[in-house]
Amino acid sequence: MSGEAPPKGESDLKLNLTITGMTCATCAKTVEKALMKLPQVKFASVNLATNTAFIVLKEPVSLSEVAKAVNRVGYGVSERPPEEEEIKRHKDVKKRFLLGLTFTAPLMFFMILRMCGVHIPYFTVLEAVLGLFVILVAGFSTLKGAFIAVSHLHANMDTLISLGSIVSVLTSFLKIAGLPIESFGTVGAMIITLHLAGRYIESSLRDKAVKEVKALLALRPREAKAIIGNEEVTVPVSALKKNMVVIVKPGERIPADGRIVDGTGSIDESMITGESTPVHREVGDSVIGGTINLNGKLLIIVEKEAEDSMIASMVKLMEEVQGTRIPIQKIADRITNYFVPVVVILAILSFFFWYFKFYSLQGFLARFKNYFPWILDTNSRISFALFASTSTIVIACPCAVGLAIPMALLRGAILSSGKGILIKNAEVIQTVLEVKFALFDKTGTLTLGKPVVVYHNLQDEDLSRVVAVEKLSTHPLGFAIASLSKMGEAKVEDFIEKAGEGVEATVDGVRYSVGKPEKPELYREHFLLGRSVVEVKKDGNAVGYFVVEDALREDSQEAVRSLWDRGITPVLVTGDNKHIAEIVARKLNISYVHGEVTPKGKVDWVHYYKVLGGKVLMVGDGINDGPALKAADISVTISQGSDLAIENADVVIVKGGISKLVDLLDLSGIIFRKIKQNLLWAFCYNVVAIPLAVLGLVNPIIAEIAMSISSISVILNSLRLK
Repeated sequence: MSGEAPPKGESDLKLNLTITGMTCATCAKTVEKALMKLPQVKFASVNLATNTAFIVLKEPVSLSEVAKAVNRVGYGVSERPPEEEEIKRHKDVKKRFLLGLTFTAPLMFFMILRMCGVHIPYFTVLEAVLGLFVILVAGFSTLKGAFIAVSHLHANMDTLISLGSIVSVLTSFLKIAGLPIESFGTVGAMIITLHLAGRYIESSLRDKAVKEVKALLALRPREAKAIIGNEEVTVPVSALKKNMVVIVKPGERIPADGRIVDGTGSIDESMITGESTPVHREVGDSVIGGTINLNGKLLIIVEKEAEDSMIASMVKLMEEVQGTRIPIQKIADRITNYFVPVVVILAILSFFFWYFKFYSLQGFLARFKNYFPWILDTNSRISFALFASTSTIVIACPCAVGLAIPMALLRGAILSSGKGILIKNAEVIQTVLEVKFALFDKTGTLTLGKPVVVYHNLQDEDLSRVVAVEKLSTHPLGFAIASLSKMGEAKVEDFIEKAGEGVEATVDGVRYSVGKPEKPELYREHFLLGRSVVEVKKDGNAVGYFVVEDALREDSQEAVRSLWDRGITPVLVTGDNKHIAEIVARKLNISYVHGEVTPKGKVDWVHYYKVLGGKVLMVGDGINDGPALKAADISVTISQGSDLAIENADVVIVKGGISKLVDLLDLSGIIFRKIKQNLLWAFCYNVVAIPLAVLGLVNPIIAEIAMSISSISVILNSLRLK
């Protein structure tokens, strides 16, 4: 179904397209249906706010075939990126608005003089000719949009505007032909011009709404200083390849995602994490392209090319989240499907109602003229019938409903990315508010996933030699010991690594054994705290030991407390030893603990908590977490996690720990409230405005202004998201 989120965790082909010619929610829905009819398409979603389409494919399909499907329903696919297409569209709307204003302004001036009692010779002819010119020339794109819609047996906003303006100008020609009716030719020109003015303002606001997405791409420097053949060469960033080494001097932006191989510095990562405090980075640390090196010269080895960089991923994910739907949007979609036909029927009924009941309702109109001075003052029933039906057509536009959700989601995606949270599936924004259980993996999620030495009692000489030995180890505990000191350059001979036992080697003629303690009971106090102990023997005699611990993330404790406060029950589900799992759970005040759980067991626990009621959120970062992430209602992973975990996750925490879940909850609540405000305004506007127009209490000009304000107010309200 096109109204649902795409399936998670499948290796699908994805396309992001720029769609041209759309003007309202009905247009977007029409394009979406056309794309879903392609046999290769599994999921399609069209975003009116950004004029883009997001497609998930079952199998590859050519761009020309996709374009033909869109063309068949009267719209286009542009090869320009969305921002370029929006600039072109913005300029075109501005030009047409100024053209319409040039000819409509004199008509309005003459109409005001005429209302003041000044006789304007041939005014009806003038407004007929100039009104028709404004509609055909300045309003050509609107007429084209209406024709495309009608020729494909559907109606959109352009249909309503075109119909209202044509009927208005037609009254001038009918009066010239001798019919006893009022002339609304000037109103027809004003409808088109005001419509173009609204489009121009709306386009300007949309541009403001997406400028922060464009700014992400602008963060990447255009050039980099790469070391090629022992020489420093300036190359375009797009030419950087994996494993190339680049030089970044103080004050410069890092050109690509990579790892520091020489130097230290403070890095401004606020564009990723939202945190203004610079972070210290040294040899071995990862850095992100687009962040700023504040001090110290760095040599960085490139690990990701431009198209795979963190910034490119953020932009891509934000495009995708705008293409997914949240449950509340299904209601809006059902309403807009029937909206335009219902409005046209109401306009026709309004015409016949006033044509046959005009004289009997003169008293009704007289009472309201004191409150609505713009009510048409005429004795012609056909004039008033046209007045009421035209107002009904013009005032009713589903555009505000179509923009209500995507504009809020777009702004929300920008805000969340600034907090270091990438939302891949927009449905999360609504469903996360229904979460009752949050299941956590331990290693790399609640803990850092990087064991560190918290204590040792070795002499410097022995420490240096043991570090040299452990530098050859592939065990995580060996990595922790190897990173303990910059010493360890001694010559290592006869190195042996025994799985589950430890390592042995000869250093400077001395045989060292580093591994499991021979008498574990001597280190019981450390084991009770959930720590690991690595014992060191020198020529067969114990000379000391290391205490290694996978430390908790700094924010884990506060995050768990915040989840309890929000009525969400945290649960620890880990493949680690039960004893260690229980120790970690006690430290974090987690009441429900499941240790030594297999990947299948994690899926079973997800289903178990689902049965208890409410939505289940799963947080994990390992390959073994992939199935559970896919089974959960909402899945969250850390960006340092496995590719499988990231692929199956709805949300990726770019920087930081699980405290970002609290930010996600706060942001989702704010965004969802804004969506409800937008929809409430859009629906209430139509509920109030349409009956007034049907009753003949709204002038077509007032109707057009109100319609434009409705759409603009939805965009402005979305931009107020903080």
